[in-house]
Amino acid sequence: MADTTQAPQAAQPTIVAYLKPVCGWSNGVRAVFRKYGLEFEDKDIINDRAVYSEMVRKSGQPLSPCVEINGEMLADVSGPEVDQYLVEKGLVKTPVAV
Repeated sequence: MADTTQAPQAAQPTIVAYLKPVCGWSNGVRAVFRKYGLEFEDKDIINDRAVYSEMVRKSGQPLSPCVEINGEMLADVSGPEVDQYLVEKGLVKTPVAV
C-alpha cells in the first residue's frame, strides 16, 4: 500500500508584499504565494503614497515589486525570484493543489 501522507509544510513566514494593483510582475509574485498557499499582506504602492514611501525607505530603491519575508527585503523581484528564495530558504515544501 502506497504512503499517501505529505511532508508537512514549513511554518508560515511573515510576508509583506509591496505591489501594484494591476501589473504583470506583481501578479507573478501573487501567483507564487497562491502556489504555496501562503498568506501575505498585499500593500498597494500606487493608490497609497505612504505605502510607496515605506517601500522606498525599507528597500532603499524605488522599483517594484518588493517583498519582505521574515524581515528580509527582496527588492525589485520577479515571481520566479521569490519562488527560488522561498525554496532555497526552506520556507516552502510542496505546492498546494489547486
